[in-house]
Amino acid sequence: MIYLDNSATTKPYTEVLTSFEQVSQKFYGNPSSIHDLGIEAEKLFLKARKQAAQLLGITSNEIVFNSGGTEGNNTAIKGIALAHQNRGNHIITSQIEHPSVLEACRSLESLGFDITYLPVNKNGVVSVSDVEKAITDKTILLSIMHVNNELGTIQPIEEIGKVAKRYPKLFFHVDHVQGFGKVDLQLKDSGIDLCTISGHKIHGLKGTGLLYIKRGTKIFPLLHGGDQEMGYRSGTENLAGVVSLVKALRLTIERQQADLKRLEVRMEKLRQQLTTIDGVVINTPPQHAPHILNISVPGFKPEVIIHALGEKNIFISTKSACSSKTPDESAVLNACAIKPELSKSALRISLSYDTTEHDIAVFCQALKEVKDQLSKVMG
Repeated sequence: MIYLDNSATTKPYTEVLTSFEQVSQKFYGNPSSIHDLGIEAEKLFLKARKQAAQLLGITSNEIVFNSGGTEGNNTAIKGIALAHQNRGNHIITSQIEHPSVLEACRSLESLGFDITYLPVNKNGVVSVSDVEKAITDKTILLSIMHVNNELGTIQPIEEIGKVAKRYPKLFFHVDHVQGFGKVDLQLKDSGIDLCTISGHKIHGLKGTGLLYIKRGTKIFPLLHGGDQEMGYRSGTENLAGVVSLVKALRLTIERQQADLKRLEVRMEKLRQQLTTIDGVVINTPPQHAPHILNISVPGFKPEVIIHALGEKNIFISTKSACSSKTPDESAVLNACAIKPELSKSALRISLSYDTTEHDIAVFCQALKEVKDQLSKVMG
């Protein structure tokens, strides 16, 4: 099997699965219980929180463990909006955000919030000057993703963070789900107030993730109850999930340090080999994250190509997994003013540190064969 859909989800590390199983069996006490089993569970929970903070370069009380990217983005956006609506009702985001950001913003529009959806250029990049021009005295939140999940475009988060610092009354949220472990992002002293990370995108388990909330940032919690997670997210802690997430964070950082250059070389080989296939158009700009490549094969339905490749045990995808079952063209590519015939035939190839040169060669040959076979059928 050749798996090239790592932006949708990743195969869990063996060590992650082992840690989840061991903690589930040995530390099943509720961390909030006052008996010995609960106390031991709480100790492990605090240790995991401390380790996560060290890995991210932040403090332990700036981490809220949760179920992943969608919850993190919703908590950040709605939490800031509801907590600070007395100061303003304006939120700024971009047209190419993940559905969990766009739909959260649209839900707030129904409550009377004013949302600015910034355009992007042909490469899918937001203009820093556009960001600053959009800020008003009623702006309370700016939410921009780090790496786009369909194109692989990297947003100028560092420069936007500098802008955000000049407006202390607004909060800056970054969706870092696709960037973590592939493209560096400093949290401390960056101007970033909230940042979302998801476990299953970094070889962790589905249903695990965290939200960085900078110290002093006030949000309205979406879940009320027992005041776990410092009151930000009530509910019995998923101790096994948290420990497995921290394991995934550590291993992914280690893989980035050891294998990033190799991944970049493989991505370049992929681009080069795809350019030799007639009719294949590369939509992703030259400067992009090292693991995501968006292409189009005009004249062919992407789902037909995906199923044909699947029969060869090769797996890629169309757009975001959260919207890939919607038949119309990619909203992200449309925002980049990419032609409809390309937008409607887009495919996403996403690598991991485990992807080999052999995988890439086999995939490119299979894509060429599938395209030739479909051309004969259609011809």
